Order: sequence, then structure tokens, then C-alpha cells
Amino acid sequence: MADVNFTLVTEFILLGLTGRVELKMALFMLFLLIYTISLVGNLGMLFLIYITPKLHTPMYYFLSCLSFVDACYSSVFAPKLLLNFFVEWETISFSACIVQYFLFVSLLTTEGFLLATMAYDRYVAIVNPLLYTVAMTKTVCIVLIFGSCVGGLINSLTHTIGLLKLSFCGPNVISHFFCDLPPLLKLSRSDTSMNELLLLIFSGVIATLTFLTVMISYIFIVAAILRIRSASGRQKAFSTCTSHLTAVTLFYGSISFSYIQPSSQYSLEQEKVVSVFYTLVIPMLNPLIYSLRNKEVKEAVTRATEMKHFSC
Repeated sequence: MADVNFTLVTEFILLGLTGRVELKMALFMLFLLIYTISLVGNLGMLFLIYITPKLHTPMYYFLSCLSFVDACYSSVFAPKLLLNFFVEWETISFSACIVQYFLFVSLLTTEGFLLATMAYDRYVAIVNPLLYTVAMTKTVCIVLIFGSCVGGLINSLTHTIGLLKLSFCGPNVISHFFCDLPPLLKLSRSDTSMNELLLLIFSGVIATLTFLTVMISYIFIVAAILRIRSASGRQKAFSTCTSHLTAVTLFYGSISFSYIQPSSQYSLEQEKVVSVFYTLVIPMLNPLIYSLRNKEVKEAVTRATEMKHFSC
């Protein structure tokens, strides 16, 4: 069986979110709206940070990278999902499926590392404000961003290479709206125990390390904030962290629910609902969270709007 070439299956059929025809148009409009808001919000955040000198700081540098990742991330799934609502059988070639999975894992992991990096940035800014400009130099920021991307690539390559070693010579129907590893493993004729073990180990280790980085950073942050005597000072310090904490909670909550669980408890229908949240909804919410709960971003939006009105 190990000698069977995986190219025996040349394409997969994606069943999508639902087979109920009466729901397809409503879901199409909903996800088109979500995808549009996600693109406009994330690309708008990138542009806003670029044109606002006041936002040219490490915190917003990391935020611009997060917005770029989210824009790319949602684009990996949304076009195919939207197309799926207009056809009975949506097919995807084997190579396209592998590429989609590679991009998915790479961008997902990169986002997790970026959120941990942003927590460290807030730790340095609040706990050691006098050393902030020295500790968070442009070089340090570039290294942290580069490390996040490399971590995403290594994790993605590990699972993708493992997937390519499997044999697919039987069923080719994926009960999902994109190529994810668990449903693909169910279709393989090979022994997938190593793939499942790698998925559990890598997901667990990466999630634990990044989540611990966030939690430890915020333990020190909260301790430092509580030492601030003025109520206005404490409120200002907390306000710089609430947006990031909200984004972290949404991200790690949905990912942990989906991947950090035994395969015996895995449910494809449950996974579809959760995956919509972390593939499409979270990339839409992130720019809204950071803009609605961030005074500097709101001020930058106001100035940009006034400049546009004045130019007209």
C-alpha cells in the first residue's frame, strides 16, 4: 500500500456547509458580507497605519502585520466557499487542495505567534516603559515578525509533507468547505496515526507556548497596572490591552476547541461551525476590535475622514 501513488485521486469534492438549497442564497449573502467587511477592515487598517505617522510604533507595526495575515487568511477560504453555494458538486484538484491546506496552516500558525508577540510588546511597554524604545527597536520587531512567519512555515511544512506521504485511492468526498487535515485523513487508505500524533503534538505545543507567553505577559501587566496609583492611569493602561485580550480569547478559544481534542471526539459537523468562526469571522472581527476599542486608531480614522472631506 505504501507504493500506491497519492495522485490516484486527482481531485476532491467539497460538500460545503450545507446541502439545503433554500439556505444557500442567504448563506451566500451572509458570507459575502463577512468577507467584504474583512477585506475592507484589514486593508483599511493597513492603509490607516501607513498614512498616520503617530501610528508608526512597534505596537501598530505588529497590528499591520496581523491585518495583512488576516486579509490573506480569509482569502484562502472565502472565494471557494462562495462559489460552492452555486454548484451542486464543488471540486478542487489534489494540488490545489494541498496548497490551500499549506496556506491555511501557515497563516493560522503565524497569527498565533503574532498574537503572542503583541502580548510581549504590551508587557515591555507597560512593565518597563523606560526601556521600551531600547527593547523594541525596529530590528527586534523585524526579527519577531520573521520568527512568527518561519514558525508558521515550519508547522505547515511538517503537516503538508506528512499529508503528501499518504495514499488517496478511494473516496474523494470531503465533508467540509475547505481542505483541512482531519477530513483528509479520514479519506486516506494509509496509516494516519503518525499524522494524527504530529497534529496533536504540534498543535498542543504551539498553542501552549504562545498561550503561556500571553498569560505570563498579562500576569506581569496586571500586576504593574495595579501598582499605578491614579484611576485614569490604570484605565489608560487597561485600554491598551483590552483589544488584544479580546482578539486572543476569540482566536485561542476557537482553535483549541477545534484541534486540541482526541480524534475519537472529533465531529465534522461540529468542526464546520467552529471553522467558519476562525477562518472567516475572526479575521473580520479583528480590525473592528482594534478600531472600536483603541483611542489612537479612532482618532486616526477621524483625521483621515476629515482630510478626505476637506479635499472634496
